[in-house]
Amino acid sequence: MALIDRVQSILLRPKQTWPVIAAEGGDVASIYTNYILILAAIPAIASFIGLTMIGVGAFGVSYRIPILTGLVQMCVGYVLSLVMVFVLALIVNALAPTFGGTKNQVQALKLVAYGTTASFVGGIFSLIPMLGILGLVAACYSIYLIYSGIAVMMRCPPEKAGVYTTVVIVCAIIAGIVLAVVSSMFSPMGRMGMGGLAARGAMPGADVVIKTPDGANVTINSGSMADMAKHMEEAGKRMESAQNSGDSAAAGKAMGEMMGAITGGNGVPITSSDLKTLLPESVGDMKRTSYEASGNQAMGIAVSTAKASYGNGDRNLNLSITDTGGLAGMAALAGWANMTMDKETDGKVEKVYKDGARTMHEEYQKDGSRGEVTVILANGVIVEAEGSKMDVDSLKKVIAGVDLGKIEAMKRAAK
Repeated sequence: MALIDRVQSILLRPKQTWPVIAAEGGDVASIYTNYILILAAIPAIASFIGLTMIGVGAFGVSYRIPILTGLVQMCVGYVLSLVMVFVLALIVNALAPTFGGTKNQVQALKLVAYGTTASFVGGIFSLIPMLGILGLVAACYSIYLIYSGIAVMMRCPPEKAGVYTTVVIVCAIIAGIVLAVVSSMFSPMGRMGMGGLAARGAMPGADVVIKTPDGANVTINSGSMADMAKHMEEAGKRMESAQNSGDSAAAGKAMGEMMGAITGGNGVPITSSDLKTLLPESVGDMKRTSYEASGNQAMGIAVSTAKASYGNGDRNLNLSITDTGGLAGMAALAGWANMTMDKETDGKVEKVYKDGARTMHEEYQKDGSRGEVTVILANGVIVEAEGSKMDVDSLKKVIAGVDLGKIEAMKRAAK
């Protein structure tokens, strides 16, 4: 069934749709490829657009997070939502005999995948802070969807569907808290924003396009999802086998492999110590006052960062180089780097544009009091310069002085 038709049927006619879903074939790879990977991108990209391009405002004060933070948050949020679906399906399957049901991993995944449709689609409300409560309403409707389908999919007695659903939701909340802790390692921000969604194409391989009120477009290219889902299925089978044998170390390794499959990474990030060597001792007449190099890794996701601060009088500059490593594949999958924007208000300019294979983001005050320039290189490395008392041309020269070609030529170590 076409994606849009399935979304509409499960949302509007769940009782009639669940028996149809139960009778369908499929495996983990096809369910992820044809449905979950596409819908899960809606809240992730909506959050990115809202927080980095539009911002959050209240009482006359507006705030937008840096584009790098937003990118990492988008990738990590997307990955963890995919993990959450898989983990919840494992829980549903494991609990089935307890409530008189029949264990079937594929049917459990279908229950969770289609049952969480309302939550994924409702993620679009994260684009509008004032309508954020509607996202919660959508999540509550997903609970009803799971309740209405759990007896059909897991073949449990209808009278046990309520308590079965309740236990699953409680376990989901606990799992969500654990994954939130992992997410906080990379980005502590919540989801907010503003915009709208349009879908183009209803079959696997088609594109999904998000359009913002500013006229920016972001395309999710679903054509490259098949390999990801295949690797996820293979890692998932190894993890389930390890769990059944009680080998927790093997299960943990398989989980890491599944995260690597989701992120699409083919290697580890460039080391933070190597990135640090790319930071100059001085920028013009501004001396380096501090530097920091760090790396974070969890559940197959690794990020390396090197950053330095420079100053001279009232002029200050922060320069950072970040390699998202395995997340580079996820970022390409989400397609956000295809975004373009040209926005100007009183005293302020913001642009997102392509420079060959690179994506440029500029945001600055016309009076030169503050500016920020970010470039996402062809290999996924992100270079960002943010300064006060510096105009945009000066910041672009700082970026160019880092030797972007050299960074793009650097090789990542194989896993």
